[in-house]
Amino acid sequence: MIFKKRTDAVQQTRSRKLIVLRTKIFMWILLIGGFVCLAIGRLAYFSLYRGEELQKKAYALQLNDTTVSAKRGTIYDTNGNTLAQSATVWQVVLTPNNFENDGQRIFVSQQLAEILDINQDEIFKKTQGKTYYAVVKRKVETEAKDKVLKLCQEIEDKYGSITLVSLIEDYKRYYPYGDFASAIIGFTGSDGAGLEGIEYQYDSYLTGTPGRIITARNARGTEMPFKYEQKVDAQDGNNLVLTIDEKVQHTMEKYLKQGITENKVANRAVAVMMEVETGAILGCAVENGYDLNDPFTIADPNVQAQIDKLPETQKDKAESEALAKQWRNKAVADTYYPGSVWKVITSCMGWSEGTITDQSTYTCTGSYVPFEGAQPIGCHKESGHGVQNYKQALSNSCNPAFMQIGQAVGAEKFWEYYQAFGFSEKTGIDLPGEQSDIFFGDGTGAMQPMDLAVASFGQNFAITPIQMVTAISAVGNGGKLMQPYIVKEITDTEGHVVESRKPVVRRHVVSEEVTKKVIEAMEENSKTGSAKNSYVAGYRVAGKTGTSEKKVYNADGSQQYIASFCGFAPASDPKVCMLVYFDTPLGDSYYGSSVAAPVFANIMSEVLPYLNIETEYTKEEIALMDTTADNYIGAKVSEAKSRITAGGFNVVVKGDGDKVISQIPTAKSRLPQKGTVVLYTDEASVNSDIVEVPDLTKLTVPEVNEKASYYDLNVSIVGSNAQGEGISYSQDIKAGSKVKSGTVISVNFEQDSNYGNGVM
Repeated sequence: MIFKKRTDAVQQTRSRKLIVLRTKIFMWILLIGGFVCLAIGRLAYFSLYRGEELQKKAYALQLNDTTVSAKRGTIYDTNGNTLAQSATVWQVVLTPNNFENDGQRIFVSQQLAEILDINQDEIFKKTQGKTYYAVVKRKVETEAKDKVLKLCQEIEDKYGSITLVSLIEDYKRYYPYGDFASAIIGFTGSDGAGLEGIEYQYDSYLTGTPGRIITARNARGTEMPFKYEQKVDAQDGNNLVLTIDEKVQHTMEKYLKQGITENKVANRAVAVMMEVETGAILGCAVENGYDLNDPFTIADPNVQAQIDKLPETQKDKAESEALAKQWRNKAVADTYYPGSVWKVITSCMGWSEGTITDQSTYTCTGSYVPFEGAQPIGCHKESGHGVQNYKQALSNSCNPAFMQIGQAVGAEKFWEYYQAFGFSEKTGIDLPGEQSDIFFGDGTGAMQPMDLAVASFGQNFAITPIQMVTAISAVGNGGKLMQPYIVKEITDTEGHVVESRKPVVRRHVVSEEVTKKVIEAMEENSKTGSAKNSYVAGYRVAGKTGTSEKKVYNADGSQQYIASFCGFAPASDPKVCMLVYFDTPLGDSYYGSSVAAPVFANIMSEVLPYLNIETEYTKEEIALMDTTADNYIGAKVSEAKSRITAGGFNVVVKGDGDKVISQIPTAKSRLPQKGTVVLYTDEASVNSDIVEVPDLTKLTVPEVNEKASYYDLNVSIVGSNAQGEGISYSQDIKAGSKVKSGTVISVNFEQDSNYGNGVM
């Protein structure tokens, strides 16, 4: 019995041990299974989820990838003149793996530090790397490149045919004309990407695709020899052909700068010229500009001087604001009250709705009460214009007349035409930074009676210059609102056209019959009305002045204004439309008629002949126009005098010789009708005949001619109308300058069109 109990106890003990053993085995199986599952999971995680990432890292350890710059595309004007191009510069590159000792490293780092103006220690550290490529400096110009090549020869002479320093071709952006069309072209940053203007807008087309040099590394991380490298060539960017005409643009910039100086303009100026039939922009000038080759330098020395006076804590912010302002394209990014130029749009509304007819008259007593209980709104002519027909009202730029027209149209229709002419939306021009208009709320619902009254003559709502010139162009082309554009073609490196821009008609706004009525009035305005200063002999100009108030005041509390003019030519068959806009003139006048219209005339007087637009001269214009001088050199004095007088010119002979050896004006140069030709017959007369240019400003045409003839000088009249009216306000050769007798002085005239104290 006792033995049996012992046996049972032993069996129970064994059973317990067996259970414990089985439990341990099971736990080990679970633990090992867990580790296996974890390992499989990690393997799946790294191979499936992070496989691509780790593969790239592995490649990165095995390969070195060096970028080769692509050449950025060239920007051309419409005639193929280069406006922006990428010229070759170089990267200076070290080959650290080829350095054999510190002596070589010290020599190379010392030489490169001197050539490239870089810290020697920084170069020395790069020579210690384990690579075949280490860039020392990018964008190295030709002068430094030549010195590096000389260093390479010295290295070869000193250490044998071992490559320690080399050059890789790179590119740098250049702008041949400096500040020319700066607001349009824009510039690139240090990385070659476009930052402003066309450079920014079309960056993806211009950029191209960079190339690559890929080299392999061995197990120690050292790059393997050149036979293990692969090169992928860069693909150069596409080129842009603009609608901008370089000669047109230069002419616009020249006269805008002159206008800024003469009228003491505080906040820059804009001129935009558009082909009325296509919407192509021939010129877009925003002055004063900045040097595209040095865009991060403040161009205006007066602005820089003001910043220099600021505390150090304020300078960075002031400089950033000044740079942003000089880069800003006012033609598309600024809004302004259009002023009386808007009366052209109000006219189209009135004729389209039948509220203006050939029999319509408008009474002006010097002010107008637009609705019962309203304060009267004055006319610039305080005594009033009396009873006027439509043409007279436009020529007089009469605000009361246009308030009456606006009331007859009504707020609802006013808003409809506002939208139809494109003012409620961006034009979509291919330039960055275009702003939207600012109207009375959402339109009709927010347009109160007083809003309608002042809007009828262009106040209290804001549009952009590009919107204005686009709308007036629609009047010039018979009522078609065109899509403005500035890039006409994109070409590849071989010159093949990749993309071509075609004119786009956005909508037909008003009828051709309506535009003819408005154009007739605009042409009359340029002949006899407030726009007389826009007159260009031989071309039937049609236009309208604008003088709009700003909601900003000068330091002395006086009102600031914008002076503008918009028109097209020839009136009989409009080809080009141009808006000229001066922001805050602080000179003797702020009226569009005396500030902007003369600049319009000066630009058009050069651009229209250049564009081969046909002339239509009246008899009166022919009597005043310039001709060209013949060649009299080599002729006998008697023969030359006979030919000159037969041509209707005056002649002055200087010297004792019997043959002509020199003349002023020279052959084929400008010579006014009834002008003077000076003939020189010996060297003494040529060398001694110098006269001082008199002041020819603030005079009538007859007075200028009389004064100039006293000095044996010729004058070319610019801006006077067919009747020879106007007062001179500037001359192209300054008073006091020394010139030869017979020299032609170009004198600019303006008509007396500063009416009262109102806004035109």
